[in-house]
Order: sequence, then C-alpha cells, then structure tokens
Amino acid sequence: MIIKRYIANNMNEALTRIRYELGKEAVIISQRKIRKPGFAGLFAKKSIEVTAAVENMIKNEDNSVKESIEAIKQVMKNEIKAEKEVNIIKETQASALLVNGNKEESSDLAKEIREIREMMSNMVSVKTTERTIRKSKLQVKLAQADINDSVSKKIQTRIKSIEEKLEEDEKLKITLEKMISISKVKMEGKVILVGPTGVGKTTTIAKLAGRLALIEKKKVGLVTIDTYRIGAIEQLKTYAEIMELPFKVVITLKEMDAALDSMKDCDVILIDTTGRSSKNTMQLSELRAFVEKVNTKNIHLVISSTTKNNDIQAIIDGYKVLNYSNLIITKLDETSTYGSILNILDYAKKPLSFVTTGQSVPDDIKNLTAEAISNLILGVDSIC
Repeated sequence: MIIKRYIANNMNEALTRIRYELGKEAVIISQRKIRKPGFAGLFAKKSIEVTAAVENMIKNEDNSVKESIEAIKQVMKNEIKAEKEVNIIKETQASALLVNGNKEESSDLAKEIREIREMMSNMVSVKTTERTIRKSKLQVKLAQADINDSVSKKIQTRIKSIEEKLEEDEKLKITLEKMISISKVKMEGKVILVGPTGVGKTTTIAKLAGRLALIEKKKVGLVTIDTYRIGAIEQLKTYAEIMELPFKVVITLKEMDAALDSMKDCDVILIDTTGRSSKNTMQLSELRAFVEKVNTKNIHLVISSTTKNNDIQAIIDGYKVLNYSNLIITKLDETSTYGSILNILDYAKKPLSFVTTGQSVPDDIKNLTAEAISNLILGVDSIC
C-alpha cells in the first residue's frame, strides 16, 4: 500500500494531484485544514492537507504487507514532524491569542492532532483485520460454487480429518461424494410429487410418465389434484393423451379413492399436487389430507436448483408435515452453479431421486450418481 500526504490550496487541486500520482484507485483517508508554519501563517489563508492511499497491485502479497508497514511508519514520522510544527504554530499563536483573546484555533489544532492519531491507529487495525479474514483457496472455490457457509464449514472439517496423503482437490471430491445421498427407491405403486409453485412438478410428472411408459414399458396412470393453477389440468391431460395413459382429475377425497381404484392395474400411478407456499400451514394441511389418503411412502419433494438458500430451508421445513422421503431437484439448465444441490441435500437429510435438465419430455430427467453431481459442483462437467 502507498500512502501519501498532499498540501493544496483547495480540494480540487489535491484530487488532481492524487489522481495524477496515485491513479483513480486511490482512496482518501483523511483531510483537514492547516496553516503554514511561522508567524506569517497566522494571517494567511488556510491550506488543505489530504492523506491518500492506494494498494500496490504489482508486488506480491508479502512485499505489499511489508511496504504497507513501512509506509505507515513513514507517515507516522511525518505526523510527528507535523506535530512539532504544530507546536511551533501553537506557541506563536499563543502570543496572538493574548492580543485578540481568541482560543478557538488552539482547540481546533489539538482536535486535529487527536484525529490524526486515531486515523493512524485505525489504518493499522484495518490492515490486520484484512489479513485475518483473508479466505483460503478452498473457501473461495466453495463460495464460487454457491455452497453456503454452513455446508462449507462441514466440508472443510471433513477434509482435515482425511489422513491419506492426497491433494486437496482429491480430498474435496471424496468429501463431496460422501455427502451426496442417492435414492434407491423404485418407481412403482403410488408416487406423489409435492412442492411449491413454479418448481416444475407437472412437467416433471410428464417426464417421469414418458420415461416409465415409453422407455421402461410400464403401465402408467396419471392423477392430478392441481385444480388451482390455470392450464395445469390441460397440460397433463395433453401429455396423457399423447402417451395414451389413463388420466383422472381429483377434487375431493372421495374422488381420490375412485381414481386410484380405476387404475389398480397400473404398475405406477403418478400423482401431481397443487403447489403450496411452505409458509401457508392451512393449505399444507389440506394437501396433507390428500397425501394421507393415497397412503404411500413414495413421496418426492420437488425443489428448483435456482431457489435461494434461505428459501430452501423454509421449503424443506414447511413440507416436513407431508413426510416426503426423496428429493427431486429441477431446472439444472437454468443455473451455472450447482452448489445448491448440496445445500438442499445437506439440510433436508433426504436422498436425491432425480434431477431435471431441460424442458424436453421425457429426455430431460436423469438419475445422477454422486460422482456426476460432484463433478457438476466442482465445475468439471456442466449441464449445457
């Protein structure tokens, strides 16, 4: 860091000199009005003293720290010299003050000296703090992957506990893979998808139906209780007609019994639900009644990978009343970082069954391995 002091007639003149000598990146540390030393300075117009600093970006970090300390020492020497000059001014002014009875100038000078001392103390303190909070390469990498602080700390702790002599990147990959739980649930019987609005439940249902019916050649039935969202029924009905699958709309609990009974010959019955806010306990209670009526443990919470970290926690906590057993993470094609996958899995403590990677039905739904997800998070692979 380079620290310089300038004395000018006005602020514009000082700024011009600072920009010329230190560049546009310079930062103003302090400014004050001063008088020229000597008796003549008592009656002259006050000048302005400006202290500015700029980080030396060319030299390495160690040299920069040493140079910063040397610069600070030099400024402190200059300030001691300035203080001596001020004392001379004070002695000279004392005589003048006896004549005109004005004591305000002496008080102002003492105040300015205190301010300079405080400024120098703060500069040393700030530099020490910067060195303390400087992040490691690992911390930066995890932050860039959009992994939240809580998960990041867990990763760092686990890496430190690995005793094998491996590179840090290898330890990181091993740690991530161990933290990623993949579901072993079979897509059979009654399967329910739940989750907030806008995460892509209906499209995910269609992708699952296409995968199971067209690729795995299973007999699939579709049921929806999403009668609130405009077009939701028509959307799923269209997919059902294209794939020639039985389709039912359910409004009441009695109709659920009838719909499930009509599809008892199906290998898989996929049930789409209404998107509900995790904060609306009444709506979640209504949805819970339908989920309990279906009587299945194959319940998947659908969350978008673009969801903010704070909202992830609210959704996971809110939907716990539905006793979901697996997670489906959608919209991986709409984000460039994949740390949210790990954030979701870590907070929910549930395994991942599927991810969706686009709008194509049925292609853009996948079972990813822990290694594949780890590669996404670390930037080794990408979706698009």
